[in-house]
Amino acid sequence: MSDGRRFDALVIGGGLLGCATAWMIARDGGSVLLAERDQVNQHASGQNAGSLHFQLEYRMVEHGLEAARKAAEAMPLHLEAARLWAELPAESGEDIEVKQTGGLMLAETPAQAALLEQKSEIERSWGLDVEMLDRAALARLAPYLSESVIAAAFCPIEGKADTRTAAPALARAAAREGASVRTRCEVVAMRREAGAWRVTLADAEGVSEIVADAVVIAAGVWTTELGGMVGADLPTIPLALTMTTTLRVPRFIPHLVQHAGARLSLKQALDGNVLIGGGWPARLMRSPDARPDFTVRPELLGESLAGNADAAIRSVPAVEGIPALRSWVGTTTVTPDQLPLVGSVPGAPGVFVATGGSAFTLGPSFASALTDLVAGREPETDLSNFDPRRYERES
Repeated sequence: MSDGRRFDALVIGGGLLGCATAWMIARDGGSVLLAERDQVNQHASGQNAGSLHFQLEYRMVEHGLEAARKAAEAMPLHLEAARLWAELPAESGEDIEVKQTGGLMLAETPAQAALLEQKSEIERSWGLDVEMLDRAALARLAPYLSESVIAAAFCPIEGKADTRTAAPALARAAAREGASVRTRCEVVAMRREAGAWRVTLADAEGVSEIVADAVVIAAGVWTTELGGMVGADLPTIPLALTMTTTLRVPRFIPHLVQHAGARLSLKQALDGNVLIGGGWPARLMRSPDARPDFTVRPELLGESLAGNADAAIRSVPAVEGIPALRSWVGTTTVTPDQLPLVGSVPGAPGVFVATGGSAFTLGPSFASALTDLVAGREPETDLSNFDPRRYERES
């Protein structure tokens, strides 16, 4: 129980993952403080395009089948996330927009089609429902696609979620379960003391301390920095990625669309905007010592905007006639081996972490695993492939 200064768990980070974790821990009966350095949903969770990719994404297959097989080790997390996203609105009691109407990964060449066939075999071996569709089947299912698309892999459980509302809804659900939520509240120091963690927080009212039996690092691009506070090496690679949204138009794209040979993620929101992304880079700002400065807005790159638009128009020609409303940059993290980082933090008893790659898509399954770890239970999903200790072993 919490006395205002002591908690069963401190969750650091107010994005989708942090809010989901705080909600699940509180629902589990734990006293929990959610600390967010800025505002809930201000960073990556609110700045991505909301894709729920359960197939292997382009970045996971562009370097060949061995890389794809390695990335597929995270498929159990994908399958659990698909189930949890479907249940999230009812379970949380919040009107979260989640639409799982299917996803297509496109091929425009025989080589891309062959890659999709092989990718689909890997995914099916892990239990993902995915099938190959030829041109005739695509003409019936997705008439909005370009005639240049000759085949696609279709996954019926893929879809999208509303990034503007999902994390705030889960923060409200957490608060209803008794969680404390503090925004503009930065973690500045952590130290182990008497079997718990004494954590120094800074906000507009000054500096304060709380004690937590467990600490959850769910802070995206700040993961490596927070790991350093507890003496752990949590290697992450920050990425700044480009997104564009169009003006609202009548709905004509019911699916999540990606591509086997180009960086593309495209879908239409419930209100009619077409959201275009897929991993096109932007420029991270850096401090004088050359470290990434996440407090400064990254810079859009013209070549990424043009390349992303070209990939979208080539796949869905009608997009060319829809005016763009705005473009922006979101940040995310990947790990050196592209697999998620989920589990106990080495050398820091009671500290747990989750981050890496598809953290919005996998947020619910990450949160479920973290909640089990905080409670001292074995997570349902085997986390051994994602263990942060793998980097200790390598070094």
